[in-house]
Amino acid sequence: MTTTNSKYPIGIFDSGIGGISIWKEINKLLPFESTIYLSDNKNAPYGQKSREKIIELSVKNTEYLIDRGCKIIVVACNTATTNAIKHLRANYNIPFIGIEPAIKPASIQTKTGVIGILATKGTLNSSLFEKTSSKIDDNITIIEQVGEGLVELIENGEMHSTEMTKLLKVYINPMLLNKCDSIVLGCTHYPFLMPQIRSIVGPDVNIIDSGEAVAMQTKNILQKNNALYPMNDSPSNIFFSNKEEMVLQDILKEYKNITIKYSDF
Repeated sequence: MTTTNSKYPIGIFDSGIGGISIWKEINKLLPFESTIYLSDNKNAPYGQKSREKIIELSVKNTEYLIDRGCKIIVVACNTATTNAIKHLRANYNIPFIGIEPAIKPASIQTKTGVIGILATKGTLNSSLFEKTSSKIDDNITIIEQVGEGLVELIENGEMHSTEMTKLLKVYINPMLLNKCDSIVLGCTHYPFLMPQIRSIVGPDVNIIDSGEAVAMQTKNILQKNNALYPMNDSPSNIFFSNKEEMVLQDILKEYKNITIKYSDF
């Protein structure tokens, strides 16, 4: 049974460490809130899995977080959102916040009328993505690109490797050749690649992700449910991983009040 007790934590899950880009925005906006983050590294990436498998994993993650008293769950994974959030909302009595590629902001900002979407196969092939992209003005050209191999390299701590740079150039250069001036990062892992992407696209291309908007939506829903924790001197932030923790530790090294635990969920 769920509760809206304001002292309870915010639950967040992803197929690995990517959703930490979302956690950072939530932590910045809501510093008094405690959080529980579930890093399903063992099953990363979700992007190549079937819809049925993605739903199965999302259900497992959701129940793990509910069992630990979470008052709201952020599905910090584009693939899980686009494939499973409808099922989760229909089956659990708890608010869910999802992640969708920020196509609309990109379509508003573009001056060339060409935007690129770098995302997983699971996100680009989903019905939710199709529905969202179909609402964009017909005069806007959308270039979709599956970021195959990017999540695996990030999970292995190879964000700054030669192979990563090579893959990013292969995926992004065709967008630039087609005069793309806005690139949407359609996977929560990809914001960790922002410096490399910026070096490829230069200063004049907008790089857009959903982190800030998701944090704001989380705050809005908590406020609506009278579940915000207005003041907390010692919030706890617990990160559960079911695989190697070294990359997780490296990404979180600048933060205090962090506990990283191994859990075979």
